[in-house]
Amino acid sequence: MPRVSVEVDGVRYDDDVEPRLLLAHYLRDRLGKVGTPIGCDTSNCGACTVLVDGLSVKSCSVLAVQADGHEITTVEGLGDGQNLHPMQRAFHEEHALQCGYCTPGMIMAALDLLRENADPSDEEIRDGLEGNLCRCTGYQNIVRAVRRAANDMRQAESTEQREEARS
Repeated sequence: MPRVSVEVDGVRYDDDVEPRLLLAHYLRDRLGKVGTPIGCDTSNCGACTVLVDGLSVKSCSVLAVQADGHEITTVEGLGDGQNLHPMQRAFHEEHALQCGYCTPGMIMAALDLLRENADPSDEEIRDGLEGNLCRCTGYQNIVRAVRRAANDMRQAESTEQREEARS
């Protein structure tokens, strides 16, 4: 049985896994990361999106053995335990969820989008989230949440840079 060594949400795991075990099932069933829902098992919905080395992937389309040696971030790894990540906070404040099933994947895909483009237009946000489906919201509040988080994250980075310059 292959052995994987991965860092998930800042914690190192070394496990023997079946060669065909999907990353989504490894995260949920072996590590208890149930914040990563499995919506379709076909990579159509994006609910299971996580970050692997900072890039969004649909964890139902990646084998656990392919994650060997990589850093994985789930929605549960965002924030600091006391405070929500700006993207999580924006989704909450902009009412960007109804049932919440797609929310973890939307948040993770949005973070990857902002990694590439810190100030996306509404159209760019829609394009960036294209592989993530929501059956409840109509996407308006999701787009607003991503725009708000982008603004909050840019402001926080600017404040941090000013404080570093003073030091």
